[in-house]
Amino acid sequence: MKLFDVYPLFDINVVKGKGCRVWDDKGTEYLDLYGGHAVISIGHCHPHYVEMLTQQLGKLGFYSNSVVNRLQQQLAERLGPACGYEDYQLFLINSGAEANENALKLASFTNGRTRILAAQKAFHGRTSLAVEATDNPKIIAPINANKHVTYLPLNNLEAWAGELEKGDVCAVILECIQGVGGIRMATAEFAQGLQKLCQAHGTLLICDEIQCGYGRSGKFFAHQWLGIKPDIITCAKGIGNGFPMGAVLIAPHLKPVYGQLGTTFGGNHLACTAALAVLDVMEAEKLVENACLVGEHLMNRLKALQTECAHIVDVRGRGLMIGVELDMPYKEVRTRLLMEEHCFTGCSGTNVLRLLPPLCLTIKEADLFIEKLKRCLTK
Repeated sequence: MKLFDVYPLFDINVVKGKGCRVWDDKGTEYLDLYGGHAVISIGHCHPHYVEMLTQQLGKLGFYSNSVVNRLQQQLAERLGPACGYEDYQLFLINSGAEANENALKLASFTNGRTRILAAQKAFHGRTSLAVEATDNPKIIAPINANKHVTYLPLNNLEAWAGELEKGDVCAVILECIQGVGGIRMATAEFAQGLQKLCQAHGTLLICDEIQCGYGRSGKFFAHQWLGIKPDIITCAKGIGNGFPMGAVLIAPHLKPVYGQLGTTFGGNHLACTAALAVLDVMEAEKLVENACLVGEHLMNRLKALQTECAHIVDVRGRGLMIGVELDMPYKEVRTRLLMEEHCFTGCSGTNVLRLLPPLCLTIKEADLFIEKLKRCLTK
């Protein structure tokens, strides 16, 4: 048997990590400015994280959700104050796609409607409803093309108002900073106007914080920069620092009904332990604040580099979620960074480098990346 080939792969076998560095099986060290698709929040192999997971595995790795799991309750009690949503309810699953899938189902259960509004260039996952809400026809299979979703331009409030006024929209789902879409940011004026429209028309507002949330923007959630409070918040990626986990944060006015939602593996003992360890480290090492501080430094350095290098068209983002738009396809620059400068970065579209490093990135490491990028762009 061989692997089903779904990704083009660099011929690099990463076998070890620490902080913002990883090593391959040949001993080559790489600076990680991508964090494995924004998953690594507290850094690779943080000793507290490793210790907590190891201890839990020695006690119990899994039991079903048919019995009480105190770790789930502990996580809910810790997460509420950490993110500013103590009165919300927590539903734990395994991934970001599942989080969005369940959020959209919950919205439909609540108001009985079937239509969804999503932003152009949105990415919400690869499961049934989540992929339908993703603006990429290449990954929407015919069986998923059920025409539940209308895509609208980000920050064009008039276009969204016209659809919401029809009175049949179940939910609006929004990334306040689009990741796959190229680090495109919603404005406060747009987000606040959209929330008011949703409230007026009985539509639930879902903020997809899977990539831009969990401290990455310099606040716990990216929508908190915009002065809104959604009905449902979805998160994953950084919540488990590599252990598969997703979560749906649900406003108190939405009430659970037994049997509507469920999960086998969601919120298992190891996943909750990983999430608790992440919160421990984020709080002890002030990683949300670090993302804000180092992210601002990195943005300033990139904008200064833009004045020196004509290949940089734009620099945008918040915290440690940054897009560097180039006047050329990203492929050549990204490959140079990886193969010659030993630095991992991501990409969006055809010409945007996407930077999503662990939240423990230091100013020294940010400056090292600038040196590497400058060499790649001036060759």
